[in-house]
Amino acid sequence: MMLKKYTQVLLVPCMVLQFLQTGCNKDFFDKQPLDAVSDATFWKSEGDAKLALTGCYSTSAGWRGEDFWTPRALLNLDIMAGNGSEKELIPDHVTDGTLTSSYWVTGAHWQHAYERIAACNNFLDHIGSVSMDEGQKGVMTAEVRTIRAYEYLNLTLFFGDVPLVKTVLSIQEANSVSRTPKEEVWSFLETELKESAAVLPATRPNSEIGRITSGAALAVLGRLQMLEKKWSDAAVTYKAIIDSKVYIIEAKYRELFWETNEFSKEIVLSSQYQVDTYSHVLLQYLYPETWGGWHQYSVYNELLKEFECVDGKTIAESPLYDVNNPYNNRDPRLDYTVMISDRTTFKGQTYIARPNTNSPDRFNKYNWSGYSINKFMDESFSGNLMNYGGNWIVIRYPEILLSYLESRLESGAAIDQALLNETVNLVRGRSSVNMPAVVETDPQRLKTIIRRERRVEFAFEGLRYFDILRWGIAAEELNRQFTGMKLTNTPATYKDYPVDDEGYFLYQKRSFKKGVNELWPIPLSETQLNKNLVQNKNY
Repeated sequence: MMLKKYTQVLLVPCMVLQFLQTGCNKDFFDKQPLDAVSDATFWKSEGDAKLALTGCYSTSAGWRGEDFWTPRALLNLDIMAGNGSEKELIPDHVTDGTLTSSYWVTGAHWQHAYERIAACNNFLDHIGSVSMDEGQKGVMTAEVRTIRAYEYLNLTLFFGDVPLVKTVLSIQEANSVSRTPKEEVWSFLETELKESAAVLPATRPNSEIGRITSGAALAVLGRLQMLEKKWSDAAVTYKAIIDSKVYIIEAKYRELFWETNEFSKEIVLSSQYQVDTYSHVLLQYLYPETWGGWHQYSVYNELLKEFECVDGKTIAESPLYDVNNPYNNRDPRLDYTVMISDRTTFKGQTYIARPNTNSPDRFNKYNWSGYSINKFMDESFSGNLMNYGGNWIVIRYPEILLSYLESRLESGAAIDQALLNETVNLVRGRSSVNMPAVVETDPQRLKTIIRRERRVEFAFEGLRYFDILRWGIAAEELNRQFTGMKLTNTPATYKDYPVDDEGYFLYQKRSFKKGVNELWPIPLSETQLNKNLVQNKNY
């Protein structure tokens, strides 16, 4: 199975429509095309505005990836961040030390982000001329400004300084833009998000479910402020979301990621899908071969080691941890997140990855670790794995709570048990998880707990890369040997496959380049086209 390679990269392609509309004065080209919509005839009614707004939201269905919205793309960010591996190593190559400026994956992220920014700019350039209710116009404008800000936030996270384009450009302008210092971009985004949050509604009626709310805009602002290390500001932002009392922590963890719960009040922001008409293919990638999938992803044992024992202690501290039975007595989220050989059952069948069996998921069949992803495996779904209509969660309420706690801690504010109970212990205390309450208030030890909690709570949701970059630990986490499933309890005499001194399969090694790979390269096709785009160092 091969993924589509993107070779045509922005900024030019998204400007082609603008060129076709304005670049020629011959009679033939002045005629309105029968199969296209022109800005000259389009921006008239509220219906037109809604259509254009839908275009700004559009995540593209089916096989689309390599962006900051779609299921496979966000899951791949966690693969890049060291939670696992993909069978063809496509996301792995971003952080294994082999990344170059010609790599299509990072180039496609750049392309798709600027495509959406161009759609947002086109909307913002024209919405003022539409005859419609001014209040609704203001809300739509705030939605689009938030979408554009989310794109720019991610562009600066991964590329550093990027061109800050606020309006539709001509081809000549697009091919001569320079990189804007990220601090200048961040300042612009803060204003955009604060002003948008003030206009957006806190909730939506059922007919508007999926559209951005003030909580979503503030959540994006909170991420930005954490990236900037504006801890006090971030705490204020997150507290505003908490005080809105719009969101909850659901009792059930595993089922939260199923289509039946796609409108849960735990969800702050999600990408919308619909079976048959606007579906996605993640389940085809995700499901092991036993259930008809491609088993495209494997999980690293380093992630599994982060899940505490049921007494709330780490595996290094807990008397409940058994080195010969390492998956017993663990945080329930371990089993909700990872498929473990001879332990996990799905739709009445046991997942088997042991070598030298006839299981199609035996770990030595392909480039697998022996573990698979259990999160997002929707047991209620019985349709075509390439036609799944479940929404994809981009931000959910536990992020708000844990980010508020982290921001308070990093700001130097005093931490007491009441604050812990209002944040991290709400996340750990949902009935299907029911982990012991955190009581630690020592700043350094609590920081370690928060970071571990974020990793296990949000595994494969696309947040880990953001975290290790802003914490400055990407090189530490990614320049290492990774392991897979436990193969033996007697590693000293085991000879079948390479194992470490605990009996875990020696799986893969990454050689992340410290001081280089923290940023992605500007796409080669962009720097060749536009000499004003200076490349990131050592690419």
